[in-house]
Amino acid sequence: MGSTDLTSTPERLAELRDSIAEVDRSLLELLHRRMELASEVGRVKTGTGQPIMVPEVHNRVLTRARQHADSCGVSEEVMESIFKAVMRGSIERQHRVGVAMKARVGTRLLILGGAGDMGAWFHNFALLLGHQIDIVDPAMTPLPAVEGRFGTLDDIIDLDLYEAIIVSVPLNRTIEVLRQLIERRPKGLVIEIASIKDNLSTVLTEAQGAGLKVTSLHPMFGPRQSPYETLTFALAYREDSRIERRRLETWLRHPYSQIVPVPFDHHDRLMGWLLGFAHLLGMVFGSALSRSGLGVQELQACASTSYNRQAAAAMHVLGEDPDLYYDIQRLNPHRGDVYQATREALDELIDAVQSDDREEFREVLGHARNFLISDL
Repeated sequence: MGSTDLTSTPERLAELRDSIAEVDRSLLELLHRRMELASEVGRVKTGTGQPIMVPEVHNRVLTRARQHADSCGVSEEVMESIFKAVMRGSIERQHRVGVAMKARVGTRLLILGGAGDMGAWFHNFALLLGHQIDIVDPAMTPLPAVEGRFGTLDDIIDLDLYEAIIVSVPLNRTIEVLRQLIERRPKGLVIEIASIKDNLSTVLTEAQGAGLKVTSLHPMFGPRQSPYETLTFALAYREDSRIERRRLETWLRHPYSQIVPVPFDHHDRLMGWLLGFAHLLGMVFGSALSRSGLGVQELQACASTSYNRQAAAAMHVLGEDPDLYYDIQRLNPHRGDVYQATREALDELIDAVQSDDREEFREVLGHARNFLISDL
């Protein structure tokens, strides 16, 4: 009888799994220790006024991790992803410690539209930063009265209690709400976060003339965004971007937030492409597929990487509030330029294919590629 190969027995497999579980326990203990050290770093940084996120240190840790990838038997990409997750946890831990230490001096904020998706995001974000939050939303009207929850602005006697008021209402109601604030003339900073700004120009001028401090901010992400991922805010400044930025930074300071100043008059042109065009492609993708005569299960079964990426982007748009995306298209004064360029680009590609002009097709794609990498 031949000897049994123990390397393939169930007992050997169970033994290996037990060994892995033991290593996992050791890793968890080390991770716990790392997070405790991160907490202490957070206390030191908060006490000395240092920033939580230091890019140089972040990059140094990633470089060190990549250098050890081969010795650990994994790719540099895998090692980097592991350490990115660990550092994200460390930064979150440091930030929470800093918030807890500063909570006694948190700002009191009011969010108009606080029960909506984006209003709820700002609510949670502001709480994370240690602020005190009240909300106004019609959804509160039929509910039992709760401190800090109001159905209308008229329910609040003194708006001067708030150091900042965030206007997070549907685009088609922003002007109406800003006019209500003009009548009340609060002393705190008013922050409107509409995706389209041009139609607000007149009412913002009225607000400024009435003595209101108004800032136009645009979060370049949706309500599902994690506060521990990059948070880009476009600041559509009307006068001095430095002054407006300083006003925001008193309550918006966060390790992952970045404020990008954009001239107010340029904002909607930029958003015509960053939002309007990107949304349009997603809507056209889904609408065209619905005319294909093919079943979605058949498409998914054989889906390519390119298809899956496009479908995911399209569903991000198609799964949201259609009224929001309609208003983003309708209210943008630069939509005509976007539509015209889209038609011309599509016609150019179709003509090249139908006229059997390979060189023209290559030239069109080369021009597009060169544009996208021109400043990289």
